[in-house]
Amino acid sequence: MSIDPIAAVQVCEDLHAWEAGGAQSADALAAWVSARLAAHEAALAAMLAVNVPRTPENTLRFYDAAIEQLSLAGSQAGVLNSVAADKAVRDQAQLEAQRVSVAGAALSLNRGVYEALAAMRIEGCSPATTHYVERTLLSYRLAGADKDNATRAHLQELHEKATRLSLEFSRNIQEGAKTIVATEAELAGLPADYLSRHPVVKATPNAEGHVILSTDQPDMQPVMTFASSAALRERMFLAYHTRAYPANKEVLEQLLATRQEIATVLGFRSWADLATADQMMGSAANARTFLAKLDEASRDGALREYELILDFARRRQPGLADIDITSRGYWYEQFRRSAFDFDSQSVRPYFPYAKVEAGVLETAARLFKVEFRASTAPAWDPAVSVFEVHEGGKLVGRFYLDMHPREGKDKWFSAAPVVTGVRGRYLPEAALICNFPGGDEGDPGLMQYNDVITYFHEFGHLMHAILGGHTEWAGLSGFATEGDFVEVPSQMLEEFFRDEKLLQSFARHYQTGEPLSSELIRKMKLAGAFGRADGMRAQLYYTTLSLDLHDQDPAAIDLDRMTKRLHQGLQPWTWLEGNRMYASFGHLTGYSSNYYTYAFDKVIALDFFAQFDPNDLLGCDAGSRYRKTVLEQGGSKPGREMVRDFLGRDEEFAAFSKWLNEEFEGELVAAGS
Repeated sequence: MSIDPIAAVQVCEDLHAWEAGGAQSADALAAWVSARLAAHEAALAAMLAVNVPRTPENTLRFYDAAIEQLSLAGSQAGVLNSVAADKAVRDQAQLEAQRVSVAGAALSLNRGVYEALAAMRIEGCSPATTHYVERTLLSYRLAGADKDNATRAHLQELHEKATRLSLEFSRNIQEGAKTIVATEAELAGLPADYLSRHPVVKATPNAEGHVILSTDQPDMQPVMTFASSAALRERMFLAYHTRAYPANKEVLEQLLATRQEIATVLGFRSWADLATADQMMGSAANARTFLAKLDEASRDGALREYELILDFARRRQPGLADIDITSRGYWYEQFRRSAFDFDSQSVRPYFPYAKVEAGVLETAARLFKVEFRASTAPAWDPAVSVFEVHEGGKLVGRFYLDMHPREGKDKWFSAAPVVTGVRGRYLPEAALICNFPGGDEGDPGLMQYNDVITYFHEFGHLMHAILGGHTEWAGLSGFATEGDFVEVPSQMLEEFFRDEKLLQSFARHYQTGEPLSSELIRKMKLAGAFGRADGMRAQLYYTTLSLDLHDQDPAAIDLDRMTKRLHQGLQPWTWLEGNRMYASFGHLTGYSSNYYTYAFDKVIALDFFAQFDPNDLLGCDAGSRYRKTVLEQGGSKPGREMVRDFLGRDEEFAAFSKWLNEEFEGELVAAGS
C-alpha cells in the first residue's frame, strides 16, 4: 500500500502568520492558526486510518507532519504574542497560543495515537528514528496517555488550566511595565547618553527638575549599575520586581497547585520529579545533588568577593553595616573601577549596537562556515531586520532580529523558533526578541559589555535552531533536545567574547573608529571575571527557588516567606522588604522546576569551549566538530551522547572551576587605595 503522508496535510501558501496578515489583524491570525490546526488534525486522521502493519513510513510520517503543523502554529502565535504592535493582535495571539497548547495537550493524551506509535516496527531504523520513537513514547507515558478515559480527560483539563495560567503569568509581566520619577540630582553617575535620552522636565521655573524612567531594561539596568543615589536604586528595584504583583501571586499559586495535581495523578511525588523524568538530570534528587556541588564550588569565592566589596564600600561610607540587594550592582561597578582601573562606561562607546551586530554575525559566519545576507522578506514590524543564511551558495535558513524596546513588546531577551525546519520540506527560521539600547534615529545604542555577552548568548540559540533545523523529522529539529541541554550552545558561544582578536575586529569607537585597546580589554576581562562566584550564587538562588516551588506541597508554600528565606540563605546582600521577584520570574512558566539548566549547561559549555584552540578560536577544527556533533544533530540524539561525541567523555567540572576562580588567579589588587 503506497501512502503519501504529506498529501494528507493541506499547507496554505502563506507560511508565516504575518504574511497572511496576522500581524495586522486578529481575525487574519486566527484564520491562519486555524488552517495549521486543520492540517494537524488531517495528518492525525490519516495516521489513525492506516490499516496495515505499522512502520515509521506509514505512521510516524503522519505523526511528524501533525507535529510540524502544530509547531508552526505555536511558534508564530508565540512570537506575535511577544512582539505585535497592536494589543488586539497580542490578545488574539495569546488566545491562539492557548488554543495550540490545548491541541498539544490533547495530542499528548490521545490513546489512539499512542497505541499506533507503540505498534510500529522499528527494527533496522536509523538511530535518530529510534531515538525519536522512544522519546515520544516516553513523553506519552509521562503525559498519561496510557491511563483510563476518565483520568485522561481529567489530565487534559488540568493541562489546559496550566496553559492558561502560564500565558496569563507571562502576559502580566510583559504588560506590567512601571515608571518612576527621578529628580535631576538623583541622576548623578548615569552616562551622558542616558541623560540625553531622558531630558529633565520642569513644570514651573521654580520646580525641581525631574525625569520619568521606565522599568524596561535599557532604563532599569544603568540605574542599578551607575546611579549614585541609593534612594533611586531602591525605587527602581522595587518597581521592577513588583511590575506583575499582585496579579501574578495568585496566578502562580494556582499554577503550582495545578502542576502538583498533574504530577499526583500521574503517580509522581512532585512536579519536579515529573519534569525531570525525561531530562538529562533524571530526577529532582539528582538536581539537588548537582546544586550541592554548585553550593560548595561557589560558597567560599562568593564570601571573599562580598568581603572585598563590603570593605571597599565601608571605606567610602564609614558606618555602613552591610550592602542591600539594590546596591549590589552599584558597588561592584565602583569596586571594579578602583581594583582594576576599569569603568564599564569606558567601553560602551566601543560597543554601538550596529557594530556589535556586525561583529556577532561575522563571528558566527566564520565559526560555522556560513554566510549571512540581508533580506527583504516581510516581518511583523518595520523595526525587524531579516537575514538569510547561505552555505555553498545555497539558502539554508532565515532569521529575524527584533532587538530594541517598543510599547507592548516583551521586555526580556530570548530566541524563538519561527519555522521548524524539515529536510526537503521547510527551511528553518528563528527570531531573536531582545531589548538592547538603540533603535531610535540618532541613538548609537551604546551597549554595556554584559549586553554584548547576552547578544552572543542568544545568537548561540539562533544558530542551534538554524543548523539543527535540517533533520529528517520535525520533532527532532532545532531546539528539540532535552530541556536541560538547550542552554549549552548559547552559553558556549558567549565565551567567544573573551577573545581579544575577535573583540578588536568589531569593537570600535562609534565616533572615532578607534579599536578597543588591548589594555582596556585586559582590564575589562579582569573586571568581568570578578563576581563570577557571586553570580553563580544568584543562579543557585533562582534555581533553588524554582525547584523548591515545584517540590513541595503547594498548599503549604508561602511565596514571600520562601523567597526571602532562600535569599537570606544563599545571598550575602541584605534583603529588601517589598521585593516580590517571584511575580516576574518569567522562567517559572517555561523551565518550571528546571531552572538548574543554566548552571548545569554552563559546566558543559565551558568544557566544550576548552576544546577550542585559544590562539585560533575561529579557525581550529573544534568549530567544525562542534557544529557536526552538536548543532547539526538538533534533537536527533540524547544530550548525553552529544556530549560524549564532542568531548570523547562525559563533562567534567575542571573548566568550570577554573572559570569560577579565574578572578583570584591574576591581578586582583587592593581596592580603595
